[in-house]
Parts: sequence; C-alpha cells; structure tokens
Amino acid sequence: MANEVALKKKQEEVKELADKFKTAKIVLLTDYRGINVTDVTNLRNDLRNAKAEYKVIKNNIVKRALEANGESGLDAVLEGPTAVIYTDEDYLEPLKAIYKFAKENEFYKIKGGMIEGKVMTTEELVTLAKLPSRQELIAKLAGALLGNITKLAATLDQVRVQKEEAANA
Repeated sequence: MANEVALKKKQEEVKELADKFKTAKIVLLTDYRGINVTDVTNLRNDLRNAKAEYKVIKNNIVKRALEANGESGLDAVLEGPTAVIYTDEDYLEPLKAIYKFAKENEFYKIKGGMIEGKVMTTEELVTLAKLPSRQELIAKLAGALLGNITKLAATLDQVRVQKEEAANA
C-alpha cells in the first residue's frame, strides 16, 4: 500500500513537471556541486527576479517528465546532482543570471537545456547568454538614431543660418 501511494505521488510530480516543461520558454539543467547555501540563496533571488523557478529534482523524475513531452535529447546530461531552472516568461534573463553565476562559481556548470522546445547544448546556451539583452539592443539603436537626428538638426540649423545671412546681405 505504501508503495502505491509513493508511486502515485511520483506520477503526479512527473505529470506536474511535464506540464511546466511544456509551457516553459526555457528549461536549464545545471550541476550545483560545490556551491554553498548562501550562493544558492542569492541565485534563487536573482532567478525569482527574472520570474524563473529553481528546483533540485531527482534525475529520474526530470527524465520521465521530459519523456512525457516526447523529449529525450537531454538524457545524457541527467547524471549527478541536477538543478532545474525554468520559466514561461522571457528566457534570456534567467539564462544570463545562470551564466553570470557559473562564471563567478567555478564548480557550477550548465549541463544543457531547451529553449522553446528545442534542445540546446551548453555551448549554444553560453553563446545566447553572452548576447546583449533586448533592452541593451534597443538602447543602442535609440542612441544611434538620436546621434543621427542630432547631426541632421545641426546641419539644418546651419543651412538656416546661411540663408538668413544671405538674405541680410
């Protein structure tokens, strides 16, 4: 009887996780060995601010949840301790937070993940994490446009001044 209750509980956990993975924009699998509680608490806060969840889940449950969604491309990385990060919001913020944390903590590793249902390698995830955020790109574009508009305004003002001088002469 106890085994049936435990089995039913695990099945519910797998189903719930599979549903979350199905709607998630990003699912990251990381190795958290050698990280102290304070660092993990800070990371969880950063991820919470990025509207992402951070959970340590047994590999078998993660594997079954991925299989329930027809995904088996991450089976190879489900070895050793695994923390799972997922969100159904923008995927770039949590990815950048994890990348920054991994850079600062040599033992923390990104194992792999999925972005919008597509399996990604560690290298692909790191490449995406290094890209500027949407806000940074918009700011750069606005700066470039503003610089050109300022130059145009200055040029038009000079044309006006020259025409006024020619009219007065």
